Amino acid sequence: MPVIELSHISKSFGAVKAVDDVSFSVEKGELFGLLGPNGAGKTTSIRCMLDIFKPDSGSISILGGPMTEAKKDRIGYMPEERGLYQDIPLERCLAYLGSLKGLSEAEVKRRAAGYLERFDLAAHKHKKVKELSKGMQQKAQVIATILHQPELLIVDEPFSGLDPVNTQMIKDLLREQREAGVTVVLCSHQMHLVEELCDRIVLIDHGHVMLYGALEEIRRQFAANAVLVKGADGVPALEGVERVEPVNGAVKLHLRPGVQPQEVLRELVRRDVPVEHFEIALPTLDEIFIRVVQGRSGF
Repeated sequence: MPVIELSHISKSFGAVKAVDDVSFSVEKGELFGLLGPNGAGKTTSIRCMLDIFKPDSGSISILGGPMTEAKKDRIGYMPEERGLYQDIPLERCLAYLGSLKGLSEAEVKRRAAGYLERFDLAAHKHKKVKELSKGMQQKAQVIATILHQPELLIVDEPFSGLDPVNTQMIKDLLREQREAGVTVVLCSHQMHLVEELCDRIVLIDHGHVMLYGALEEIRRQFAANAVLVKGADGVPALEGVERVEPVNGAVKLHLRPGVQPQEVLRELVRRDVPVEHFEIALPTLDEIFIRVVQGRSGF
C-alpha cells in the first residue's frame, strides 16, 4: 500500500484552480520528487496531503488512510517558509519544536546532540536563531524536521542557501533516511539534485500533472535521436550524422531521421576508431522541465 496516494484531487481559491484533478502515489521507503514552477500547485497539494487544506474533490490516503492527529506525529514537514523562532536560543527552539511532536526536552537534547555536531552547529546552540547565518538556520530547520524520527518526511527546498559542503551533508542525510525505510518527498527547483536523488517524480504545472513516473523512463521518453561519443583521437565525420555538438570533452552526434545509434557504433568499430565512451544521449531533468513548462505556456 502506498504511503501517499492522491486520487483526482482538485482545490480552488475563488476563481483560481490551484490543483486540478491531480493523482499520484508515493511508495514506502522511496525518495520521490515533487516538482513544478512557482505557482504550479505543489504547495497546495502538500497542504492537502497534510490536512491543512481540504480538497474540493478527490481523495487522499496518508500512511494507510485518512489523516489523523496521531499520524501527524509520524510525519516530518519542512516548508519552504521557515518556522524557527528567531528570538530564542537554537537549543531551546529545537526543544520546543520537539515537544510539539511529543518529545521531552531531555530526549530532544539527546537526539539533537549528534546532529548539531554533524552539521557544525554544536558551538552555536546557545545563540539566538536570528544570530545564525541563513545556511545555519537552514540546517537547524532540517534537524527540527527529523528529530522525532518520522516515517514520512516532506522537505520543500531543503538545499536553499547552502554551500556545496552543506548541500552534500543534506543529500547524505536524505539518502540515510531512505535507507532506514523513511519515505521522503523532495520538492526542489535544483533539478540536478532531484535527478541525483530521486527514482520517481511527478511534475505539476498550472495545477495539472504533466509528468509522472520513473525518472529514467521519462528521460528516455524525451530523448532525441542522438548519441554521446568520446574517442581517444577525436571522432571523425560520419555518414548519418546531422549535427555535431561538443559536450564536456565528448561530442553529441545528432543523427538524421531513421539512423539508429547501433549503426553509428558499427561504423566507428569498422573504421577502428578508439572509442572511450558511447551512450544514447538522454536529456537532463532541467531540459525536460523547460520543454514541458514552456511547451504548456505556448512558447
